[in-house]
Amino acid sequence: MKLVLVLLLMAPVLISCTALFQPFDCSDIHSRDNKSPSGEYTIYPIRLSSDAKVHCDMESAGGGWTVIQRRIDGSLNFYRPWDQYRSGFGSAAGEYWLGLENIHQLTHQRNYELLVNMEDFEGNKAFARYSSFSVEAEHDGYTLHVSGFTDGGAGDALSYHNGMKFSTFDKDQDTSLGNCAKSNQGAFWLKKCHFANPNGAYLWGADATQSHSGDGVVWSSWKGQDYSLKTISMMIRPVQ
Repeated sequence: MKLVLVLLLMAPVLISCTALFQPFDCSDIHSRDNKSPSGEYTIYPIRLSSDAKVHCDMESAGGGWTVIQRRIDGSLNFYRPWDQYRSGFGSAAGEYWLGLENIHQLTHQRNYELLVNMEDFEGNKAFARYSSFSVEAEHDGYTLHVSGFTDGGAGDALSYHNGMKFSTFDKDQDTSLGNCAKSNQGAFWLKKCHFANPNGAYLWGADATQSHSGDGVVWSSWKGQDYSLKTISMMIRPVQ
């Protein structure tokens, strides 16, 4: 009887502690329970003021990765304006973009590494890993900082974009005379124009005619400018 009474008295405390767990990113969830499966979770990159649904990868390279971008089947249109890339779009259960503001908030408060997993339509897989990844605030154009490349077969298509501001078709911040986001059907940290275009049009593999060169889901150091990947996911984790 006394044991039951003690448990009843403790219940509100246990419930309160559970309710107070508001993970900043997927690494917090993994640290709390390293048996948590990959899937959809809620994180709080701007702490109590806002939450975000994300896909947590609990398997790749030890787990605890927060997926910030995900293409898996072409079901979602990624040719979108600046305000949607700022706030995010899509579903953590499928394809999505976490949002530049959320990505900035995450990388502003912790030191992150980046893992980019990808697959072609022949079933081949590769990755690229970077030991440092961060995104500046909106007033700095959400400038990208990335370094420390490790090759997992995909080659380094991202270092070319280091130091660039983010561009969309309605907010051109690249260094080209034209509008790369518009001409290549995507949005990214574009330069003149890209070696990587993970937010490009979903074009189902090789483009033999080269009529859409560079427009697809491109990681040029692996498959070239004329091949649109089947899947690509960009994910970040605090540096161990």
